[in-house]
Amino acid sequence: MTKFHAIRDQLLDRLEDMTAGEQFPPERQLAETLGISRMTLRRAIDELVAKGMVRRRHGTGVFALGPKLDQPLAASSFTEDMLARGMRPGSHILSFDTARAGAHIARRLHLDEDDDVIAVLRLRLADDEPIALEELHVPSALVPGLNAGDLENQSFYELLRRNFGIRLNHSVQTIEPTLLDAAEAQHLGVEELSPALLFERISRGADDRPFEFVRSVYRGDRYKVRTELTVPAVDIAPTGPADATPDGAVPAHSGGEQP
Repeated sequence: MTKFHAIRDQLLDRLEDMTAGEQFPPERQLAETLGISRMTLRRAIDELVAKGMVRRRHGTGVFALGPKLDQPLAASSFTEDMLARGMRPGSHILSFDTARAGAHIARRLHLDEDDDVIAVLRLRLADDEPIALEELHVPSALVPGLNAGDLENQSFYELLRRNFGIRLNHSVQTIEPTLLDAAEAQHLGVEELSPALLFERISRGADDRPFEFVRSVYRGDRYKVRTELTVPAVDIAPTGPADATPDGAVPAHSGGEQP
């Protein structure tokens, strides 16, 4: 192990005992404590920043981030995911409009281009920390009377089930890496061009009719995707002759005398 990696591991050990938002000691003090140059310390911290383990705030210092939130590849809501982790989910409605679907949204929701959709932009929070920016499109005809207040701090799927009788049956979701533009970065409280995960999802009800198209960007420093892989059961065919028998056994004949 190189000296640099040993320093990095010492910083990782410190992080184990730190809470999210806790500040590292000042650079000069930390370098003296570790017995290294400030340049070496900066390089080690740069690596932790790149891995999404700490955040550097210019003019303020370096702060610990909590462990990344893992997104299981399953049909569940953001609210359910956060509650399952013992975190407090939240959302702020940034915009709520009724608009013409247009070609892009109409194709995904099986609508005519002139049909109305409700377009919502929500900032999703975990323990008051911005985690994701979500653009939601829903056919207006499916959710009469829906208003912005209905979407504050509650599961959209639970709202649909309770108020409109729509139950999630299945979804198709894609995930790809992206970089945050200036507006997205400002809402999420990170630097422009920060790495992020882009989720696009079309969800359908029991009648197989699409009821939502969602485009979400999740902070790359706070989110990761988790998959569980299983080995499918495979029937193994016998490798020996078709009439193979256990040792010492005599194969039966269809007719005639035994030899």
